[in-house]
Amino acid sequence: MDGSTNSLDDVSAGSSAEYPDRVSMMEGRLQLQENEITLLKSSLADALRRLRLHDQLIPLLRQQLIAVNPAAARVLNQVFCSDGFSSSRKLSSSSALDGTRHPATSQVGNNIEGENGHYGDNGSLAPMCKPPTYDRATQTELTPLGQDQVLDRVPLALTSDIQSLSLEDALPKGISLTEGSRAKLHRIQGLEEDEEVEKEKDLSRASSVEEPIHPTTIRSLQREDLQDPNGSTESLSSARQTPISGSPAPPKDLPPSPRSGPLSTILEGQNKPLVRRNSEKLAKDPQEKTKKRLDKKAASSANLLTRSPSLESRTKDLIASAGSPGSRRGTQGQSIKMFIRGRPITMYVPSNIQNYDDLRMEPPVEKLELDWVYGYRGRDCRANLYLLASGEAVYFIACVVVLYHINNRTQRHYSKHTDCVRCLTIHPDKVRVASGQTAGVDKDGKPLQPYVHIWDSSTLITLQQIGLGTFERGVGSVAFSFADSGAFLCVIDDSNEHMLSVWDCAKGTKHAEVKSTNEAVFTVEFNPNDSTNIITCGKSHVYFWTLSAGSLTKKQGIFGKYKKPKFIQCFVFSLTGDVLTGDSEGNILTWGKSPGDVKTLGKGAKETFQIMRQTRAHDGSVFTLCMLQGGALLSGGGKDRKIIRWSADLAPERECEIPEMFGAVRCIADVDGEEVLVGTTRNAILRGTFSDGFVAIVQGHVDEMWGLATHPSQDVFLTCGHDRQVCVWNTEEHKLDWCTTLEEYGLCADFCPNGAVVSVGLSTGRWLVLDLQTKDVVSDYTDGNEQLSVMRYSPDGSFLAVGSHDNFIYIYNVTESGRRYSRYGKCNGHSSFITHLDWSKDGKYIMSNSGDYEILYWDIAGGCKLLRNRYESKDREWASYTCVLGFHVMGVWLEGSDGTDINALCRSHNERMVAVADDFCKVHLFQYPCPKPKAPNHIYEGHGSHVTNVRFTHCDSHVLSMGGKDTCILQWRVKRGGTGDSGRDRLHSSSSTSTSSPEP
Repeated sequence: MDGSTNSLDDVSAGSSAEYPDRVSMMEGRLQLQENEITLLKSSLADALRRLRLHDQLIPLLRQQLIAVNPAAARVLNQVFCSDGFSSSRKLSSSSALDGTRHPATSQVGNNIEGENGHYGDNGSLAPMCKPPTYDRATQTELTPLGQDQVLDRVPLALTSDIQSLSLEDALPKGISLTEGSRAKLHRIQGLEEDEEVEKEKDLSRASSVEEPIHPTTIRSLQREDLQDPNGSTESLSSARQTPISGSPAPPKDLPPSPRSGPLSTILEGQNKPLVRRNSEKLAKDPQEKTKKRLDKKAASSANLLTRSPSLESRTKDLIASAGSPGSRRGTQGQSIKMFIRGRPITMYVPSNIQNYDDLRMEPPVEKLELDWVYGYRGRDCRANLYLLASGEAVYFIACVVVLYHINNRTQRHYSKHTDCVRCLTIHPDKVRVASGQTAGVDKDGKPLQPYVHIWDSSTLITLQQIGLGTFERGVGSVAFSFADSGAFLCVIDDSNEHMLSVWDCAKGTKHAEVKSTNEAVFTVEFNPNDSTNIITCGKSHVYFWTLSAGSLTKKQGIFGKYKKPKFIQCFVFSLTGDVLTGDSEGNILTWGKSPGDVKTLGKGAKETFQIMRQTRAHDGSVFTLCMLQGGALLSGGGKDRKIIRWSADLAPERECEIPEMFGAVRCIADVDGEEVLVGTTRNAILRGTFSDGFVAIVQGHVDEMWGLATHPSQDVFLTCGHDRQVCVWNTEEHKLDWCTTLEEYGLCADFCPNGAVVSVGLSTGRWLVLDLQTKDVVSDYTDGNEQLSVMRYSPDGSFLAVGSHDNFIYIYNVTESGRRYSRYGKCNGHSSFITHLDWSKDGKYIMSNSGDYEILYWDIAGGCKLLRNRYESKDREWASYTCVLGFHVMGVWLEGSDGTDINALCRSHNERMVAVADDFCKVHLFQYPCPKPKAPNHIYEGHGSHVTNVRFTHCDSHVLSMGGKDTCILQWRVKRGGTGDSGRDRLHSSSSTSTSSPEP
């Protein structure tokens, strides 16, 4: 496999041949299989250890019984003679199994001998061979067994006739065991631990993949396995020598051994309490008992693995000693564990922390304040751009309603919604605003109830909350009444029936409600001259509603001789009271009332709404209509991207075409009769006139975003996403500096430390280097054929690390100020895709995370080698901290997290804060470091989708967060809360001074 790896390293950076890719895949699969084999061998070694423990206890118990009552051996010999004995002892697995079920009987039955060392009265048995042992601690050769040694080979099956034999049967007459004595007698070291060992089996296996056991550690563990808990080797050595070395059993007439344990006290008739043999220290120190038990497990596993030299080097990092007192919650500079989806992740405590348990976690003194919102939701929403009397354009994106002053270029934000805003309308007074949101779900998957907020645009105070608990799924469209100065609000929800309801704005009560239609409904409006008339339109319909006495009745528009379009996209009211609709066929239809057709419908026929005129307007759909003050009409087209000005009698006057990069026209807002605002389907807002053209005042991405990078010395940041756009933004001027479109979509990016170039990782394994000044591609490389997830330059800019979904980290030498790259090496060791990585401050090491929650460390200067002893990296300082798994950021994880709840985090350059992007639309601000669970933090809302990335600007003045599906970029201002030491010094001070102060 090493040869395959070397051959892959020789492949050029631009190569994407099939053979190296297949070899890489095979390497990964072989690594996974070898890891599984290692764990299975570890489990087998543990089972062998338990069997060996039972073999050691059998002669010990036999000696104790014979010492208590030598006549018991004679009785048992007679029982064996009646059954006969002609074969060697069966596998010790049966003995172990039966010994677990009947610790008081089956072990006795397996370890009995006659007075002369023979089984039976006078018979003799042929010599037997003692099988060799394969454990390195007790390795022996194949040697013949004498008759005395045959005593240790009684088959378990021959004890069937004495299953009812108990220890009381072996005692002299007049001596009995109390319940407490019996219990203590049975507490022989090793047997009582079997149940506890079984309970901790999973834990020991999980911990066995954390740290390597060095040969010196294995030898010390083997020596400890031969010792009793008091540090003496006498007891176990005597137990082993009796059945193994071939020495005869003690004569029956000899006095009991002084080491015969509690049985000797019974024979002497003393009232001393019975204690477990060699258990004084274990009873006093349960932590030491746990250590011994885990040490034996580790030693057994290590003994088995060291027999395979090919696996030993690969599995040293998969077997953990797991015996240190601080392995669960490190307080002695050891380690602690956190669990994600049941998988333990070991974190080593840095040396500068004196007492981990006494660390005090506090929220950071800094706070965030929403400073700017980049983007606009025009791709899938209608009628969402208006101009207020204050000169501010009001629109929405994600969970924020933005009030952007078009002249002063300032923003204010209404942020009281809990999920994505879907619709918007303004009151006739052009001060009050109504906005409706979608339902959404909380972090537990429970649906959130949608509602409508009526709020004051001058003070941003919520005046009324409408429909909480009434609407289903979300609010699709809202409209104020005009004829009565906005006394009513009409709402259509997103339920299957698209419920139409009318609400009293002052009281917040429902006035009327009715099922609308099962087809999609796009918009709703009150007749400006009559608040009892309401119109809705959508898929293949126009409905005219009448509100009377708290009930709603509808009439459907009649298309008659005209072709019925698939969609009625929008409508407005003309100054004459007619209704003008724009449809998917590119026509403007004029609707009016007509008297009832008495000839056709008979006497009593009612008036109907029919098409009075059809005007051809656009190629493709008519997306929006806007009525100007003088009676002129503006229409916006989809396919042709045109804006056409029409006279009052629908004669075309002027037209212009929106640039293709901005998409089609979504909605139009009148500014002063000449100047207009245009919202587009590619999430841009344009401002201009027919004479001077249009310029973009708001721009944004149009699809999911993941890549985010901040400039090392300027107020600039870069974003990229699934829309194949790479955008460079200015945080001070709040504008888009430049944008370019790639052939594939970008997922990650990083600026070179010199600030001249930026590298962008794409979805196909390809990555580009762009010049910030010329926007040109100066380098183009490919690593593998899977998507890239992280790009990171070393602090001095001499290396570039490229993390891929093919489980590799590719390292490149960087020369010519970031314009030339050559392959340096490849980091091979992760068993899942790379998610995050960071460089050390000296530029020699890398810390990386992967999709299966691994934390690995790499020696780049030493040839991209994996550092198998992760303990050595606990005090290493990192130039950046974006890895979501690590000791210093362990507190950002909530209890019960599934491993994907945190998408990204970023440490501030002053090392005082950590900003976190989670899967629940939240941005968190923690103190750095935050190594304790449930660390307090500040939580900020605004995104309407999973937050995919977060970064600090170069001077820590702002935090940038990026939504996924909401296509929103939020810029947060960092409000300083005071000065203090760096985060690292603060942690050291806290750990050393908080010993006397309990954690609140």
